[in-house]
Amino acid sequence: MSGDVVSRRRMLERAATGFGLLALKSLMAEDPHLKPHVPPKVKSVIFCFMSGGVSHVDSFDPKPRLAKEAGQPMPVPLDRTMFNQNGNIFPSPWEFRRYGRSGIPVSDLFPHMGSVADELCVIRSMTVKFMEHAQANFYYLCGQPFAGFPSLGAWTTYGLGSESRNLPGFVVLASGEIPLGGINVFGNGFLPAIHQGSFVYPERPEPLQDVTPKEPDGRQRRRLRFIEQLDRRYLDAVDQNSNVEAAIRNYEIAYRMQAAVPELVDLRGESEGTKKLYGLDSENAGKAAYGRQCLLARRLVERGVRFIQLTIVPPKGLGGGNSWDQHGKLREGHAANAFHVDQPIAALIKDLKARGLLDQTLVIWSGEFGRTPFVQAADGRDHNPSGFSLWLAGGGIQGGTIYGTDEYGYRAVENILTIHDLHATVLHLLGLDHERLTFRFGGRDFRLTDVHGHVIREILA
Repeated sequence: MSGDVVSRRRMLERAATGFGLLALKSLMAEDPHLKPHVPPKVKSVIFCFMSGGVSHVDSFDPKPRLAKEAGQPMPVPLDRTMFNQNGNIFPSPWEFRRYGRSGIPVSDLFPHMGSVADELCVIRSMTVKFMEHAQANFYYLCGQPFAGFPSLGAWTTYGLGSESRNLPGFVVLASGEIPLGGINVFGNGFLPAIHQGSFVYPERPEPLQDVTPKEPDGRQRRRLRFIEQLDRRYLDAVDQNSNVEAAIRNYEIAYRMQAAVPELVDLRGESEGTKKLYGLDSENAGKAAYGRQCLLARRLVERGVRFIQLTIVPPKGLGGGNSWDQHGKLREGHAANAFHVDQPIAALIKDLKARGLLDQTLVIWSGEFGRTPFVQAADGRDHNPSGFSLWLAGGGIQGGTIYGTDEYGYRAVENILTIHDLHATVLHLLGLDHERLTFRFGGRDFRLTDVHGHVIREILA
């Protein structure tokens, strides 16, 4: 041996006639798994992200004072809003009804979700620091308000890998629109490229770009083997470069996805009753498309995919990546959006539970912020980052519960939470300690929660 520093790879090549390299090569053929830090409660996460900012006071957080004081000025000082056209108190146009044994109130926008109220933990005290869509999306999904940082899905697969040999660990079902901020809200940031979200388009003839083989399998297999040999020689030369490692593994999983993805999106094996449960028989194309996303989310969980994110299919006239953003015409916009997602999401929870999968899956429903309890213009609501609602359901969560409150749905005052707290809790349920899940980049150890966050233990089962 020379006096130069010897890498682990070189040591395994030279020591014991290279026998250790056989074990290394076998390990590298799979996704690298970190052992969970704590016993996991769930194996997979499904994130139903309501891009644009759904109104909490019109969905899962009824405020009787808004009805009693309708048309009056807010009795508390108001923060600047996105457009700063702050009007008087605006009560919800929808009635709320209590559902299930728990009696959780849900607005008439979401009668199907109301039917699974006993599975939901409704958090009414979430806060974010940003009121602009792109910043808030990055903050909610990546823990930082700008591009370049790994998303929650990327951190999940970095920490745990994938249980599937044939599909990526992080899948974005992209029949809907990408949230403002673009594809980087699902990105890998500075993590190896293998951890970025892989986009599957259920509505397209080719659901994944270039997934259809362009040459006979034998020839393709030989070509990929030759490329791998060249890549591994280069990998030896650059000494464990993570980008080269990711490229090698991406070639392999792409090869296996050629069979796995078409089988995934082929729903002929699903019963007509299951398809109807999810709303695939709807005459509304947007509702049927979102129902297909929800059904595919269940199929991805069955196939061992770690993190699945759904995208909003906007009703006509509500596009732009922020479908729930009703600064005006709140009644029309929220009703159209809710019609698309209500039945499919409720069906997802019922179907997961019926198949014994809900206990090992975490389902998240949220937008990037809420909306104001006072009116903007004639009939809209502005952005509200100071206190809004979301819900969680599935393994490790106390269903049929409510956490946090305030009188007007404006500023959270009890059990105030941050996105870092939510991220810490999601990682905890997956078996990961958010303080120990780190990646060294630019001379420091980064983590999803930065230097913040705590597990919300009060909502855990």
